[in-house]
Amino acid sequence: MTPFIKSMTTFQYHPDIISNYPHLVGGVILATGLTNSPTSAELQADYTAEQEAVKAQIGDTPLSELPSLNAWRRAIAAFGVSPTKYRSAAEALLRRLTKKGDIPNINTLVDIGNLISIRYGLPVAILDSQQVQGTVTVGYSDGTETYTELGSDEVIHPEVGEVVFADENKMVVARRWCWRQSRSSAAGPNTTNVIITIEAQHENALLDVGKAVEDITQLLEKYAGGSFTSAILGANQTSI
Repeated sequence: MTPFIKSMTTFQYHPDIISNYPHLVGGVILATGLTNSPTSAELQADYTAEQEAVKAQIGDTPLSELPSLNAWRRAIAAFGVSPTKYRSAAEALLRRLTKKGDIPNINTLVDIGNLISIRYGLPVAILDSQQVQGTVTVGYSDGTETYTELGSDEVIHPEVGEVVFADENKMVVARRWCWRQSRSSAAGPNTTNVIITIEAQHENALLDVGKAVEDITQLLEKYAGGSFTSAILGANQTSI
């Protein structure tokens, strides 16, 4: 097999993922020098306003009918996982918002990611890049990778054939593609460098991901500082 890891690559899609999901668009931001402080009053106001706007926009529309979420349901089902048992991170957030009325604060980086996630109905992952080894690859699990859930010390293994984000030590930082991050990769008070992904597979994926990357970069500059580089990945460019 021809090697697919490029020199200095930080994040990439395995060729099998690109082949099997030809409509995939992944916006990836590499950010350094961030300050992940507790959520400020100004960010809280922005986040609250976004939640109210999204609730009004969705109204009584079932979440399964939103094009971005429906596309992720199909993608998750394609590798043998129930998309209603393991909902995409975006659908889980919107489900919380529409059923309970709000989404609680975590910290600056997580709240910014969640704000953009509900705005576009897309899964946003913010990975602490200091906790991963080498390149993070989105690919199919062989079942030997390791994963630790948030709030747990137990090391478990993903299912064979499941789409995961994994580093070069086979540590999984996200399971079932866009379902849930690992404990180690979550952005915490000491996080300064991150890999941010915003992924889509619906008809307007390219437009929405491009806008989402712009929006989240502006919020990061305003509330967390730092320096950024970004790329839109897919069939024409598979890594950054």
